[in-house]
Formats: sequence, C-alpha cells, structure tokens
Amino acid sequence: MRIAQIAPLYEAVPPTHYGGTERVVWSLCEELVKRGHDVTLFASGDSQTNGVLFPTTPRSLRRNMSRDEMLSLSPYLHLSMLSQVYRRADDFDLIHSHVDHATFPFAKLVPTPTVTTLHGRLDLSYLPPILRCYPQLPLVSLTMTQRAPLRELPLNWAGCVANGIPLEHFKFQPQPGEYLAFVGRICPEKRPDWAVEVARRVGMPLKVAAKIDPVDQQYWTDEIAPLFAANNVEYLGEVTEETKAALLGGAYATLFPLDWPEPFGLVLIESLACGTPVIALDCGSVSEVLRDGVSGLICRSVDEMVAAVARIPALDRRTCQREARRFSAKIMADAYEHIYAQVIAARTKPMYGRQLGGANIVSR
Repeated sequence: MRIAQIAPLYEAVPPTHYGGTERVVWSLCEELVKRGHDVTLFASGDSQTNGVLFPTTPRSLRRNMSRDEMLSLSPYLHLSMLSQVYRRADDFDLIHSHVDHATFPFAKLVPTPTVTTLHGRLDLSYLPPILRCYPQLPLVSLTMTQRAPLRELPLNWAGCVANGIPLEHFKFQPQPGEYLAFVGRICPEKRPDWAVEVARRVGMPLKVAAKIDPVDQQYWTDEIAPLFAANNVEYLGEVTEETKAALLGGAYATLFPLDWPEPFGLVLIESLACGTPVIALDCGSVSEVLRDGVSGLICRSVDEMVAAVARIPALDRRTCQREARRFSAKIMADAYEHIYAQVIAARTKPMYGRQLGGANIVSR
C-alpha cells in the first residue's frame, strides 16, 4: 500500500525530547515500513524515517523559531505542507493526516481517500461548526472518551485506535525507587502544582521532566518555579527518550494529576512499560488507558491521590508492564491497516460517505 503520513511541523519525527503526536507518527511509520508498505512521511527536515521523508520545512518549528514567529507562521507552513501533499495525491493509495481539521478542505478535492486522526481535545466550541461541513471524511479518535463531546454530530468515525509505542525502548525495572515522577508539560491543565502537593504531603521527593511552551512561560515564572524551589523539586527540563525511560523506571510511582479532558496520555503507557504504576486523576481518557487497581490507581481528588501513594506496593510492577503491551506499535499498526483497507474499499463504492462499518476498532 502506498501511504502518505502527514505530521505536525512543531517537532521532529521522532522528537528529540518532548512530542507526543510526533512520536506516535514515527512509531506508526516505522511499523508500516516493516510490513512492506511504501510510506512517505511529510514532516520537518530534521525528521528521520525508514520510509521516504518529504521535508516541507528545513527544521521543526518550536526549536527554531521565536514564540511570535511560530504563532504567526505555523498556520501558513502547515497549509503549504498540505498543498504539497495533495498535489501528489495520485501517488498514494491513502493519505493519513495527523494535523487535525486543517486537512479537511484539501481532502475533499482529490479522489485519494484521507484518514484523519484527531489527536487533541474535542470539546472546543469552534470544532462542531467545522466538523459539520465534512460529515463524509473518515475520522479516527484515540479513545471513545475523547470523541464523546461530538456524539451528537453525524460524523464518519472510521475507528478508535489507541496510541502505540515501541515498548522495547522502555526497560523494565522490577524494583521501585524512592521518588515520585511527573513527566509532560508545565502548564495549568497538567497541574504540576498538584503533583508537588501530593509529594509534599507524603514526604517523598518529586522529580519532574517537562517542557515549557512559550505560552506557559509566565505560568512557570510566576507560579511553578517558586513552588518547585520551595519544595526541593528536582526539575530536569525536557529530557531525551532514554533519560525519560530511566526516570520513569526508577520511580516509586508516576503522578498524573490533570485538570482537562486528556485525549490519551502517552506517559501513562511509557510508565507502565517500565513497570511503574501510575496515580492519576480521573479526567478525560485516563480510565480507558489505566485499569484501576491493576496498572494504577484512579482518583477523584488530590486527597485521594495522597492516600493512593500508600497503596502502590499492592500493585505488581510486572503486571504493569504486561498492561503496556495493549499499547504496542504493532497493535496500533494492525488497527490502522484494517481502517486503511476499509476506507479504500468504501471509496470505490458509490455510497462512499456513509458511516463506515467498523466504527469501534480499538487497538487493545
């Protein structure tokens, strides 16, 4: 199968440090290439793939532009990339977009079918008016919870495919460490302040590996940096994949406090792959990724997270590692291959545009 994969331009594929969507795109591309598919990756020029790389910018945007440059130029750079993809649409059997609704107007103009995976939150008020204009385009969600805000819209859900990663990149650590870990972004919705509160109240060290986006710099400076300093939090900044695996594997538990409808939470499966259980707040898709009392403890408040720390020894680290196997790159690629075949078959029929039959394909 000749497949075009369209990645966001903000980070390289795979990212050198932080980058959830880009890491998933890379994992999918590599697995598809292994299976003999002809994969062309449209991404930044500092990306790497065993398929064919078609760079549409010299380098990834976040590390090579100022905040103002990125905010003003990134929409145009993504539109330029999409125009280049769809100019070559006849070269592909299928186009798989990971840049959300920006793809939709282009996808309607060519006979080559497009599958769009929606990686972000879907409860935003501006989305329904856009999506109503494209009821025929095949969409994929990461979890069923993610798509719930759109349940009333007549959309063409081609499937629900959980993110997958190369689990072998995360070494199993059978013995827990003596610190708590927080990995992700420093931003209000990820609630690093709640992670500090949990660690402080249970008297354990907290290690944080997280990026700070330009839009969150003031939040870091005014609120989080002083909080970390006052509570002796070890802040590591953005870290490489290897450092992140060592950090998660050496932790007693990973904290996942959050205050937004999390679409997936890649760090959950990264932690489990190392054998480290997760203490998480029950927001967004957490309960679809974690199994309460098996791979983690799902809580409804910070108080419950504090109490959950004492319950971590009851969770088996080997079981956590086994739970991560539900989210391998191979399982993810299996699900996408099924969706690709289904979408291509539907495209050749006069009734293309109706709901696809396999609306609940979940890579688990």
